[in-house]
Parts: sequence; structure tokens; C-alpha cells
Amino acid sequence: MTVQELPGAGASHRSTPPPAWRPRTDAAPLLPDPEPYRVLGTGAADRLDPVLMRRCYAELVRGRRYNAQATALTRQGRLAVYPSTVGQEACEIAAALVLEERDWLFPSYRDTLAAVARGLDPVRALTLLRGDWHTGYDPRELRIAPLSTPLATQLPHAVGLAHAARLRGDDVVALAMVGDGGTSEGDFHEAMNFAAVWQAPVVFLVQNNGFAISVPLAKQSAAPTLAHKAVGYGMPGRLVDGNDVAAMHEVLSEAVRRARAGGGPTLVEAVTYRMEAHTNADDATRYRGDAEVEAWKAHDPVALLERELTARGILDEEGVRVEREAAEEMAAALREAMNADPVLDPMDLFAHVYAEQTGRLREQAALLRAELEAEGE
Repeated sequence: MTVQELPGAGASHRSTPPPAWRPRTDAAPLLPDPEPYRVLGTGAADRLDPVLMRRCYAELVRGRRYNAQATALTRQGRLAVYPSTVGQEACEIAAALVLEERDWLFPSYRDTLAAVARGLDPVRALTLLRGDWHTGYDPRELRIAPLSTPLATQLPHAVGLAHAARLRGDDVVALAMVGDGGTSEGDFHEAMNFAAVWQAPVVFLVQNNGFAISVPLAKQSAAPTLAHKAVGYGMPGRLVDGNDVAAMHEVLSEAVRRARAGGGPTLVEAVTYRMEAHTNADDATRYRGDAEVEAWKAHDPVALLERELTARGILDEEGVRVEREAAEEMAAALREAMNADPVLDPMDLFAHVYAEQTGRLREQAALLRAELEAEGE
């Protein structure tokens, strides 16, 4: 039935919806703040938890060293690729620390550091990027979904798991991480829409680091902020300084509590910056200038927290030294483990593809087995 066929169409056609139409949700409470929320360097820092902030600082220092060591391993040929999160460590650490043990983390390929901060062994976290194994870890062990290389495909998975958990009556929240580039994918739309309609206990964390590889945000979206997109789906959008680990932890904690209490999903946009290239295969100088990078160095997440904690007497030189030494020990152990050649079984190519192998896979496995036996003879 077209508009012209509706009863009363024509001279009596209304230019606006009839009075029975009402907005489903008041949009005002869903709108993000006009400026990114900050804690460090503001009056809100007076309520900082010293124990939590020391933990955050330790993880930030370790994360920075982890990034540097992983990048060095790519240059040495020990890693095929590594997407660095230098400059984004506050987002990664906060995402890991706000979750309870029963919750799930759904990372993207760039979120290795979040997985490590949640407890994943640093070597196992790099297995996928080394090309040794499908994932490198059992997702159920620490409730960390596989690092997702296809953009945004982890988001519908997070919604499905969270919705299923709620149907079972499980007190579980899923936190799904994605970059600004991932918000241009159809999976992002589908996940947001389903999560809002189902009121699934999901937190979407968008790390807006300025570029989808070489494409700036202005060429991806004309929205005032990515957080504003939440309103169209019927969920709150929060805009936060992604380099302020205290602000990140506070906003994400609030979103997790809301989801766990049955309040539904939240979209959090963390405004941050990718200090290094997209990966070791990228030349960032082709699409951004050194002055831009230097300007963001003044907003370094590690330095921001160190300066705040030192000024408040929560951290001293000895504390800084201890954490840096611990980070060096982690890096040394990572180097040693990654410099050892892995023992690989080519037949593992056929493991964990299907619960029950298909006939085609069995044929391929038999062919490879015969070739390996022939080589051995």
C-alpha cells in the first residue's frame, strides 16, 4: 500500500505524523557531552583511588614496553606483523581492568595489549600475529574472544553472547572493542541495532585514533562525534579522553554497571591517537605530518598519569623505577620466548576448523599426510 492509497490520502493528507506517533526514547539523555570527559588535571582527580591508579600506572608502563618489544620483533622477523597501540594504552588497560572474571572481552587485531592486561600470556597473545596457530589461546580460559582481524566482525559476536547470557540468567557483560574505521562497517550497524533492541548487556568501546589506516575520520563520517551515533540506535553515547586512564576507567565502569543492571548497551568513544604507523607495513608519513604527531606526544597517556600521581604523592621515583624494571623483565622474557623457533605440526591446519571434519577436509588432510610421509622416507 502506497501513501496515496492510505485512507484519507489526498486533500486531507497530513504533512506530519498523526498524534498517535510518539518518540520511543527521549534523545537528550542519550547525547554525549560536547567535550571529551576528563579526570586527570581537573578537580575530579581529587577522588582518585591510589591503589587503582598505581595498578593502572604499572599496566601502562608494561604496555608501553610491550608495544616497543613487539615492534622490535617484527623488524627481527620474529613477528609477521604488529599493530602498535602506543598512545592508546589507556584505552587498552581500562578496558581490561573494568571487567569481572565472568565477563567477556571481544578485542580487535590491535587490542593485544588489552588481552595481556586481562591476564593472557604475552607470548600466546602474539601467536596469531606470528602465524603459528589459529588463535594461540583458548578463548574460554580467560573469556577473551579471538583477536579479530576482519573489521568489526567481533561486535555481533559480542551482542550474541551477551544476549544469550541474559536469556540464561547469567550475570555477564561483554565489552567489544573497535577502531574508528570499524564503525564504517555494516557489522557495526547490525551489532548496535540488535544490542539496543534486545537491551543486551554490551559495552561498545570505539578507539578513535584519528585514522583508518590512512583515511582520516573526516572522510568516514560527518557525525558530530562517533558517540553521537549511539542516539540513532537508542542507547547512550559517551565521549571521553582516551589518553586519560582515570576517565576511561570511570566511564567504562559506569557503562559496565549499567549493562549488568539491565540498563542495556552503551557506546563509548575514546578520543585518542595512534602515535606509530598502522602496522610495520605502513608508512604513516605519507598521510600525516610530524607536527601532528609531536602535538599528541604532549598528551601521552603514560606521562599524564605519572605526572598526576607524582604531584599527589601517590608515586615517587622509586615507584617509577620498580615499574620500569618489571616492564624490562617482561620484555626480556618475551624476547627469549619469541626467539625460540616453534615446533609446528602441519596437520594442525585441519584442527579446530569444524567440530566434525567435512569430507573435503578429510581428503585434504589425507593428501598432506601422504606427502609428509613421502618426504620423511
